[in-house]
Amino acid sequence: MSSPLQRAVGDTKRALSASSSSSASLPFDDRDSNHTSEGNGDSLLADEDTDFEDSLNRNVKKRAAKRPPKTTPVAKHPKKGSRVVHRHSRKQSEPPANDLFNAVKAAKSDMQDSGDYPLIAPGPSWKKFQGSFCEFVRTLVCQCQYSLLYDGFPMDDLISLLTGLSDSQVRAFRHTSTLAAMKLMTSLVKVALQLSVHQDNNQRQYEAERNKGPGQRAPERLESLLEKRKELQEHQEEIEGMMNALFRGVFVHRYRDVLPEIRAICIEEIGCWMQSYSTSFLTDSYLKYIGWTLHDKHREVRLKCVKALKGLYGNRDLTTRLELFTSRFKDRMVSMVMDREYDVAVEAVRLLILILKNMEGVLTDADCESVYPVVYASHRGLASAAGEFLYWKLFYPECEIRMMGGREQRQSPGAQRTFFQLLLSFFVESELHDHAAYLVDSLWDCAGARLKDWEGLTSLLLEKDQNLGDVQESTLIEILVSSARQASEGHPPVGRVTGRKGLTSKERKTQADDRVKLTEHLIPLLPQLLAKFSADAEKVTPLLQLLSCFDLHIYCTGRLEKHLELFLQQLQEVVVKHAEPAVLEAGAHALYLLCNPEFTFFSRADFARSQLVDLLTDRFQQELEELLQSSFLDEDEVYNLAATLKRLSAFYNTHDLTRWELYEPCCQLLQKAVDTGEVPHQVILPALTLVYFSILWTLTHISKSDASQKQLSSLRDRMVAFCELCQSCLSDVDTEIQEQAFVLLSDLLLIFSPQMIVGGRDFLRPLVFFPEATLQSELASFLMDHVFIQPGDLGSGDSQEDHLQIERLHQRRRLLAGFCKLLLYGVLEMDAASDVFKHYNKFYNDYGDIIKETLTRARQIDRSHCSRILLLSLKQLYTELLQEHGPQGLNELPAFIEMRDLARRFALSFGPQQLQNRDLVVMLHKEGIQFSLSELPPAGSSNQPPNLAFLELLSEFSPRLFHQDKQLLLSYLEKCLQHVSQAPGHPWGPVTTYCHSLSPVENTAETSPQVLPSSKRRRVEGPAKPNREDVSSSQEESLQLNSIPPTPTLTSTAVKSRQPLWGLKEMEEEDGSELDFAQGQPVAGTERSRFLGPQYFQTPHNPSGPGLGNQLMRLSLMEEDEEEELEIQDESNEERQDTDMQASSYSSTSERGLDLLDSTELDIEITESLQLLGKSPHPYNSR
Repeated sequence: MSSPLQRAVGDTKRALSASSSSSASLPFDDRDSNHTSEGNGDSLLADEDTDFEDSLNRNVKKRAAKRPPKTTPVAKHPKKGSRVVHRHSRKQSEPPANDLFNAVKAAKSDMQDSGDYPLIAPGPSWKKFQGSFCEFVRTLVCQCQYSLLYDGFPMDDLISLLTGLSDSQVRAFRHTSTLAAMKLMTSLVKVALQLSVHQDNNQRQYEAERNKGPGQRAPERLESLLEKRKELQEHQEEIEGMMNALFRGVFVHRYRDVLPEIRAICIEEIGCWMQSYSTSFLTDSYLKYIGWTLHDKHREVRLKCVKALKGLYGNRDLTTRLELFTSRFKDRMVSMVMDREYDVAVEAVRLLILILKNMEGVLTDADCESVYPVVYASHRGLASAAGEFLYWKLFYPECEIRMMGGREQRQSPGAQRTFFQLLLSFFVESELHDHAAYLVDSLWDCAGARLKDWEGLTSLLLEKDQNLGDVQESTLIEILVSSARQASEGHPPVGRVTGRKGLTSKERKTQADDRVKLTEHLIPLLPQLLAKFSADAEKVTPLLQLLSCFDLHIYCTGRLEKHLELFLQQLQEVVVKHAEPAVLEAGAHALYLLCNPEFTFFSRADFARSQLVDLLTDRFQQELEELLQSSFLDEDEVYNLAATLKRLSAFYNTHDLTRWELYEPCCQLLQKAVDTGEVPHQVILPALTLVYFSILWTLTHISKSDASQKQLSSLRDRMVAFCELCQSCLSDVDTEIQEQAFVLLSDLLLIFSPQMIVGGRDFLRPLVFFPEATLQSELASFLMDHVFIQPGDLGSGDSQEDHLQIERLHQRRRLLAGFCKLLLYGVLEMDAASDVFKHYNKFYNDYGDIIKETLTRARQIDRSHCSRILLLSLKQLYTELLQEHGPQGLNELPAFIEMRDLARRFALSFGPQQLQNRDLVVMLHKEGIQFSLSELPPAGSSNQPPNLAFLELLSEFSPRLFHQDKQLLLSYLEKCLQHVSQAPGHPWGPVTTYCHSLSPVENTAETSPQVLPSSKRRRVEGPAKPNREDVSSSQEESLQLNSIPPTPTLTSTAVKSRQPLWGLKEMEEEDGSELDFAQGQPVAGTERSRFLGPQYFQTPHNPSGPGLGNQLMRLSLMEEDEEEELEIQDESNEERQDTDMQASSYSSTSERGLDLLDSTELDIEITESLQLLGKSPHPYNSR
């Protein structure tokens, strides 16, 4: 099937071919006049206020008369509101008007219907077409600039045509003609610029010839130059007239067009005009359009504005003409740094850089201070642009680099020192951020050469007489480490993404060279830096991290083993001196990098590691004996033992310390803590971690090779014993011990779960461990006591208390994630997930993502079981609320309303797969009904059962049911209620609510999937009903053809007159219900099901009656008016179409009569409408 665009082109070709054949026998002049008349007719076509056919007839009549000869160019001095008329004295021929009229009308109709045209069509071929189209306009002007451009005929007609089409209501015409007009204007600007150059050359030649002596002066030469000047002036006037006509006729109206693409085209082109022909266009009368459009709400338009201004401010010669514009719109340009679109903000910062460079003193300190915080933005492009602005504002004036011989030379020896001092001053005094790594990354693109001056950085740090404070020293060390990491690794700090997939070969080579230079310079100096700052944990930690940036092979190739010995000595001193986790982790990782068997110095590093661990182990044994023998330890002894255990734990995390046999002494320590409670908690925490790492390293050794049964049994015994210790610690008084035991226990249970035998490791089956019921219950109780607690309200985020609350929240999220992993991997019973799911709504802001992912994974594992767990969660919450408040007024409590919200969220989690979830939802309803009637009131009592209010929670799942299932559930509920005594005439509220949710009027689950495919089908099937343009733009014509008086769409009397009384009662009952609002169902689907049901359009079976056409027209207009509102739901309900198609086959003949309330698939063809109104149509048609 051909596209609308292809059909329109084909009709146009047929019209033009007919026109060509009619003018083929004419002389050359007559053919020109024929084309002129056609262009004039096209220009008149674009006038939206005039009927096209009348305009064409008038134009045909004009062709019969001869026109007077052309006097002046039309576009030279256009009059406001006047219509362009071309005057020619040639004989006109009359083309076939009907073919041209039909072609243009078909093109307009098809483009309005489809909305697709080449400029917006996707695909590389159409993108290439747009570029070729612009190139065609440029080439046309270029080829005509010496002849046809000044004839007054082709260009005037083309400008008239484009001006008329640019004012069309058809988007395709308006967009295409505006693009062509703006490109034509750009080409004319270039021609005008060339004419101005020719005029200057002519003036110089004339002055030179006139200044010659009387004997040398040539009068013929002067006369020819004067004639050439006159000709150039005439051409310049004509070009300016054309540009004036295009600017006033197209740009002035289209720069504020409703379509952002058209506005962007106008702003982009006017920027080109200002740059290329600044003498005419770089004035305040033109600049104001760019200034006004800086406030546009669309990203693309603002981006074009900023780019246009960049081209102007980038030229220092043009900035003198921008002073008034800058003073007027400077605040807006500065505020665009905080634009919500990152690319616009980046270009705005770069625009401010150009203003800073080329217009001194324009940006005040307040303006610059609004840009400074952006250097810490998460978007790297924006942060890098802000870093460049910072460099040119603060650093470049003080540390200017001169270019000498193509190489950068420092202006003075203290330039680098000045740079780092300014950098320190900005970071410390601004107090905008806590990490200098982000500042280094922002400045890397513009000041990377300065930041890679590691000699200057280390010299500042190692100076004895330096005047640096403690904060400045820490910041300078962080800058050193950040620049080293940036040079060696090439990626930004955490939180920033470059968006690049990889480095180029040149960048990789530069990175390798920088890594070698960095290593060669810092290897000798790193021991000195560690020795100087070894007492400060905040400074020594980043220095130890420097080793990961080194090329460690240089220790061997560069004969630097002595510096390795010095580093290992300093490392041992740092580890022995400090007990902070960050320092110990950095030291353990640094030693791990050196203990690589591939290096030739591995033996030296391994010896240093053994020596350090021997020292720590000996201390631990001595301190442990003192603790086991004595019943009391002073604070120093407790601190020393805890520090030793922390050091061993940090190294056990990275290095295999199995041969030192730390498991047994640590277990003795923990057993005493459990038995007596006399061991301080500072000692218990690292001891738990040590035992945990010991078990994992043993498992690593066993997994690498086939282990004996004895080894497997020994490891299992150790693991079970450790789980018992952790279980005992869950009831400890100290919160830190409880949380640490929970984390280690959850990780260990996950490692030893059934998944450990996956991948051909069946020999590890004896190690699979399933926790007992008591342990599972204790884990669930811990979760309730430590995770699902109401946190305190956060303040402004600046206080220390707020930071602590955020850290506590992260810790609770970690605990919840560990418990959910145990559920999903089958370690714990899946029913325990109800303790998590029942808090889904209450703690949605804190743990909503974790619970949602757990719910999704649980449904993937077992859909039926997951549905029962959701019901179990609601039962638990209801039972707790019932025990607390009693059955009276239960459904009016705020807690019950929260339960309804939770039930609604559970219902939404089933997704659009209605047929797949059919059995699950029915099962959920039946079990819910059984629970609501599980406890009956005493015999003879009229009180409602205590669990009956649970039916209101079940009503939230009713929209997920099919109609026939609702009928079955209503029958099932009625059968169950027969055994319950109830006062006559006083139905219970929950039963009424639940029955109303199951009534046919509330069948929103089937209405919404059926409405939307029908609207799509009606849009495709043209003969079924009038198109949108036939009703709106061509309504008069269609009404005249059908001889039907105009009737307003959705007239209330036209609809209500065909409604039976029982239908009105159900509509009033449905209007009084609040379930639609509570369930969040779309109103459009319900309203559509009310109005479009066949029983509401019953008419007498009289096909020849006079009111048939009027009724069908009203029906189609109502469907057409509602179609736009229902298009919003197309995307969300399209997936339900296939499932509803299968579900509809289950309905019986009697049930189809009830489905008419919700059916919206009515065929409105004249030959079939009367037959379909009396019976149920098939709900689906093939596409």
